[in-house]
Amino acid sequence: MSSSQGEFFPESLMQEINARFHHVDRDMDGRERLFFDNAGGSFRLKAAVDAYARVDALPDCPERIHERARHLQDIQARGEADIRTILNARDGSLYPSLTASGGMFDMVRVVMENVPGTNAVTTILEHPSSYDAMVYYAERTGKALRVAPSNPETGGVDVDTIVGLIDDNTALLSVMYASNISGAKFDIETIVERAREKKPGLFIIVDAVQHAPHGVIDLQKTPVDGINFAPYKFFGCRGSGISWLSPRAAALPHHRLAAKQEGAWELGSPAPAQFAVVTEIVGYVTWIGQHFSDADDRRECFVQGMQRIELHERALLNALLDGHGARRGLRQLDGVDVLWDYHDLTKRDLIVGIAFANLKPTDAVREYEKRGVIVYERVASSLYSGRMLKSFNLDGAVRISPLHCHSPRDVERFLAITEELAAI
Repeated sequence: MSSSQGEFFPESLMQEINARFHHVDRDMDGRERLFFDNAGGSFRLKAAVDAYARVDALPDCPERIHERARHLQDIQARGEADIRTILNARDGSLYPSLTASGGMFDMVRVVMENVPGTNAVTTILEHPSSYDAMVYYAERTGKALRVAPSNPETGGVDVDTIVGLIDDNTALLSVMYASNISGAKFDIETIVERAREKKPGLFIIVDAVQHAPHGVIDLQKTPVDGINFAPYKFFGCRGSGISWLSPRAAALPHHRLAAKQEGAWELGSPAPAQFAVVTEIVGYVTWIGQHFSDADDRRECFVQGMQRIELHERALLNALLDGHGARRGLRQLDGVDVLWDYHDLTKRDLIVGIAFANLKPTDAVREYEKRGVIVYERVASSLYSGRMLKSFNLDGAVRISPLHCHSPRDVERFLAITEELAAI
């Protein structure tokens, strides 16, 4: 199998990977289940859940001088270092918040309120946390909001379309790393390069919540001013969002305790358990990387692990679309329409949208559940989906989002059930 079609993990490693997650094959009641809704919140690493419970059980305040407090400080320091490992961030400020959406609103606010300009640019496919923040602060600051339309063929937004909206008066570009509707990856490296050619010094914020669990992020190649991810969609736990800000963005006026440094964004007592979760995420990905690399550097092993995750997921995507074993793929099933079926799988994260000829999305999701499969209905009436779907002239879609801990056999089972639903 070529790299353009991905490469499955060896079977022995696949079994080890599967065993490191909760509820991959069965739900909490022990019922057999295929959970193909990881874009809404991924499988949890057992080590991450255990670390969170162990650390959060401690009553000690990290902001003390005794031994256990210093232990918690060390946990947070390791977690902060591992956030930088994920992003390849060598400077700037980290901002842990309750949710990644809250962090996005805060980052958009400080740029829109403090950076001169008459307009701001975003895309129609943005998650509500970034799109709505841009709308709100454009209105508050009197800036015109320019919105790049989607491309129905690729399921994404073209670089030229985004860059064409930028001029000398653009205060902020806010753009996502990958669509949580179609799975289309945005060419962030080219977008950043060309946007800054158009306006040197342009502030850029990126929503990486969807993409972070599926591919490598490198702030040295994409020097943006703000980026976020969510541990609960990255094999971790709910309850935190992680943001990073460039030195110049972190220095903009923001809510801050007066005694802290100018670029500090963390407010209140830290939650070391959330940092312990990030360390377990990075430790897991580097463990995968060490199966394919002899490198000692943690970032290098992490990158190798993410690249192998990406290859396995691309192979799963290829199997979903073109079939595996004796099963025909979604492209070959009568009564099933693969949406945003772009041929180049290197431009896609592991998300597939489909429509049934004989079932509405919500009805299809219910039929899947009856057969032990969890997927998600994207419908135009949803606040999380309507704007994006309407940009493609669609009323709805069934979103399928497996994770790298799934196997080819899981895809075969899913395809068999999908063929059954198509024949209803």
